[in-house]
Amino acid sequence: MTKVSHDDSRVGGVDVPTFGDGRDGGVAEVSLEDHHEQSRRAQRQADKWLISGSLLIGTAALGIFGLPIFLRGVWLLRRAQRDGLSVRPMMVTLLGYLVIIDAAINTVGWALDLVGNHTLLARVLLNGWGNMFDAGYFWHYNELWVGGAAGPGEKSWEVALILTVFTMRIAAGIGFLQMKRWGHQWMVVTCWMGVIIWVGYVFNMTMFADVRYAGVVFPVIGWWLYDIFYIAPFLAIPYLHSVNREIFTD
Repeated sequence: MTKVSHDDSRVGGVDVPTFGDGRDGGVAEVSLEDHHEQSRRAQRQADKWLISGSLLIGTAALGIFGLPIFLRGVWLLRRAQRDGLSVRPMMVTLLGYLVIIDAAINTVGWALDLVGNHTLLARVLLNGWGNMFDAGYFWHYNELWVGGAAGPGEKSWEVALILTVFTMRIAAGIGFLQMKRWGHQWMVVTCWMGVIIWVGYVFNMTMFADVRYAGVVFPVIGWWLYDIFYIAPFLAIPYLHSVNREIFTD
């Protein structure tokens, strides 16, 4: 932990506390300005890894390469906290990036189905997913006038959520990571919107289970992947309502 020294330095006639690094029993001290500069450098270094990992995970296809990069960023942030630096709280970091990744995966995947459904990438990834878990992406694929998935109601969800909630959630996640009050407020709004979407999508998937899960390799696992995994980002709601809002700035 950072230790505040009682021997404060004076800058311009004002007392400025000094900080010990607290490592290896050392007594080295740094000024408040140096402490803030070290904290900013540590935060930027961690965010470079976290952003790079999030971009790769958000593509879905490259997620396996993005995860270790993302975890490296989490480790750097945790190390900075152990060293007593003033960095972003870990819970804020994890929730912010989780929301961005969740929205990016849905946006990229659905945009591919909506406008890139004849590409080789779509025919491999989406049809493969449909054959394994969700026949809505395999059954009569590319037979609608707009192409892509022919699962009942799927195109309505794609257009509505890409243009509204998912883009809003990415923006909210960015503001949340910047510790902005508007970011926190929009995280609350979009998380509650996500609950409504989740309930509607689960009901749609279940009502048309004879279409979406008949003849696939893992029907039950497919239902659980959609309906249980995607509720994870909305578990942030209790934290968002209980966190001290004063840590977020205007």
